[in-house]
Amino acid sequence: MSDLNFEIVRTIGIIGEGSKGWKKEVNIIRWNERKPKLDIRDWDEKHDKMGRGVTLHSNEAENLKGILLDLDFEELK
Repeated sequence: MSDLNFEIVRTIGIIGEGSKGWKKEVNIIRWNERKPKLDIRDWDEKHDKMGRGVTLHSNEAENLKGILLDLDFEELK
């Protein structure tokens, strides 16, 4: 099994923090030296450990943006 290689190209923002201090972040990440993708996942403070997350190609990120813009957030309360 090969090691996972990643580079955080840019941090977009932090959208939450768990009880153990891990932060749910939105980043642009290059996985295994491939094209950068939008990534949403939990990270420890030093970005040494990560939780499961969602990685999106640019067209998927655009689709998600449109969906979120149309979402009635009152339904989530």
